[in-house]
Formats: sequence, structure tokens, C-alpha cells
Amino acid sequence: MDFDLILRNVSKHITLNSRESDYFISLLEPKKAVRNEFLLHEGEVCRHSAFVTHGCLYGYTVDHKGGEHVISFAPADWWIADLYSVISGKPARMNIRAQQDSEVLLLSRTKQEELHIRVPKFERFFRIIIENSLVASQQRIIDNLSLTAEERFRDFCRRYPTLTASVPQKHIASYIGITPEFFSKMRSRMSRKR
Repeated sequence: MDFDLILRNVSKHITLNSRESDYFISLLEPKKAVRNEFLLHEGEVCRHSAFVTHGCLYGYTVDHKGGEHVISFAPADWWIADLYSVISGKPARMNIRAQQDSEVLLLSRTKQEELHIRVPKFERFFRIIIENSLVASQQRIIDNLSLTAEERFRDFCRRYPTLTASVPQKHIASYIGITPEFFSKMRSRMSRKR
């Protein structure tokens, strides 16, 4: 397994020496997930954060009618977890599933706590990751309340440029809060404007 991608991700926020890098890598659990495989089911306790090295995962909830609502995507070089469950130890509110064949590195909550003790600078790293996630979630709520569907789709394309061609349209529609039918009509309208 090549750990360069995760080490580059970490180096955006903290600097590690070779001993610290080796220790961090020793705590990671590589996992392959085939398309549509669940890494987490709603109702289970989320015990790992996942870093995507290849492919794409997505997190979603299911409403009482069985409709899926996509909360987040995690392409390569992104982290994903049900933060509510990881932090509280309570059952997860969302499912995490492989959008396509994927490879991830799992870091358990227990090993993350050990990492904070042995290499304290990782507390800063994960604080930044969580703060960025909180900011993105707040911005998404504001965007859903104030932007048009077209504007939300353009933001999606900026945020996830590699996904517009590889993710099913129904998942993109769910993420931006519209029906697949409306999404299809909107894209046709947008392409005619160009």
C-alpha cells in the first residue's frame, strides 16, 4: 500500500519527522471496498475515520419513505466518518458506502486517541479537519437556503470537479437537494445556455 497520499494530506497542516510518519502509518488499516459495499450502516457505532486513497465513498441518510439524502462525498484525498457517532460513541445517523470500487485507510477512534498522546501535533491536524468539516456543513445549509439549484450545482462542480462525470446523477441531485427529474431538466437548460 502506498501511503504517500495520506502523508501529503497530513503535511498540509502539520510537519512530521520520519519516526512520527512511521508510527502514524502503523496505526492505519488498509481496506478495499467494492462498488456499493457499506463501510457503515445507520444504527451501528462508527468506530473509524476513513481516508480515501482510490475511488469514492459517500455518506447518506434514508428518510421514512425510503428516500436517500446524500450528505457528503469523499473522493481520493478526502476523509469521511459519521462524526456524530465517532465523537459521541452513539449509533450512526448515516450510512457510508462505496460509490465505486475504492481503497481506504481506516483509523480507529482508539488508535486516534493513542496517536494524540504519542504525537500531540495530530490533535491540531484533526481539529483542523473537523473545523473544515463544520464550516463546509454550515456553508451547505446556508447555500441550500439561499442559492438556486443551478448555483448549488455549480458549487458542487467546483467542490468535486472529478465527480460530475463519475457519480450517478441521482446522487448529485440528492446532494444539491432536488429530484433527479428536475436535475435532468436543469442540466439540459444549462447546456442550451452555453
